[in-house]
Amino acid sequence: METQLAREILTQCLRTRQNSRATTARFAVLDAILETQGHFDADNLYYRLTSKGVRISRATVYNTLQLLMECGLVAKYRFAGDSSRYEKAFGKPHHHHLVCLECGEIIEFVDQKLERIQEEVCAAKQFKPQSFTMQVFGSCVKCRK
Repeated sequence: METQLAREILTQCLRTRQNSRATTARFAVLDAILETQGHFDADNLYYRLTSKGVRISRATVYNTLQLLMECGLVAKYRFAGDSSRYEKAFGKPHHHHLVCLECGEIIEFVDQKLERIQEEVCAAKQFKPQSFTMQVFGSCVKCRK
C-alpha cells in the first residue's frame, strides 16, 4: 500500500514537470528507497541498485533523488563531513537527529516541545516556515565509555 501510494505521488509530480518522464529507472530508485531503513548516501544507493542488475547511471540516481525531494518523498541532510545523506520522508513522522561525531551513529527523536517552540517563534516573528529540523552533534553513550 505504501509503495503504491508513493508511486502515485511520483507519477503526479512527474506530470506537473516539463520534460519529465516516468521511467523504470526512476521507479527503481523510489522502490529501493522505500525498502531502506535509516539514512543512506547516493553512492550506496547507486551500488545497491546496480548490484541488483538495475541498469542506471549515477547521474540518474542523483537527479531522481532531487526529484523525490521536490515531491516530498525524500529528505536530504548534511550531518558531518562533505557528503549528503538521505532518508525516506514519505510515511515518516517529523523528527530530529542526534549525530555522534565519533562513530557516526544517527539517533532520531520526536519532541513535541520543540515543535511548539518552532511554531511560537515563527508566529511571533510573522514567519511562515517551510521546513524545520534540528541536528545535535556530540558523542553517543557508547563512545563516551
